[in-house]
Amino acid sequence: MLREYRKTATIMAEQFTGDPNQVFMYDMFPDVDNCNNKFHYFLHTKEGDMCINPGDWIATGENGEHWPIKDDIFKQTYELVEEEE
Repeated sequence: MLREYRKTATIMAEQFTGDPNQVFMYDMFPDVDNCNNKFHYFLHTKEGDMCINPGDWIATGENGEHWPIKDDIFKQTYELVEEEE
């Protein structure tokens, strides 16, 4: 039977800008597309290296694992948790 589910885990996330500090912090490696003179970035994940573009989000799970999420999917799936004062 088809049922509706919602995500219950909280993640940490930041939007990828292509900034060298982010590339270093997440141990990414760039690849150059010589045809378009453009960089492509790859993020190490449990499932293998995944392509990530500026504007995508880098999600960090409870166990420190990272994965990329496209901006439109991220905005449809997650909402900001307000910090308690």
